[in-house]
Amino acid sequence: MAFGGVVGRSLTSFGTNLCCMVRQDKNKSRVTAKGTRPVTPEVSDVSPRTAAPVEVRPPSPTWVGALVFGLLILGFFVIMLNYLAVLPAAPSNWYLLGGLGVILAGIIGLTQYR
Repeated sequence: MAFGGVVGRSLTSFGTNLCCMVRQDKNKSRVTAKGTRPVTPEVSDVSPRTAAPVEVRPPSPTWVGALVFGLLILGFFVIMLNYLAVLPAAPSNWYLLGGLGVILAGIIGLTQYR
């Protein structure tokens, strides 16, 4: 059997030569004439761009970092104490949900920390 399960046909009989792709003639593939350069605008035509002033925000206060990491650690401990059955009525899915919520609050705080 030949290529594609068709008996008696070669690769070139499908209209293209799959094994040897020939590059197109250079004269036919050129869009602009050889030796030309792209047109550049004059210096006076270009308007000067002025950058918009960037607002520089001051760094976050120290208590923000402490609060964020405190929330992360508190959420971790709530989850761990839930699984160790130290909390009342533990293990409970509500403690797990609360711990994950506190961790999420810490992560949201980290996105605003500078």
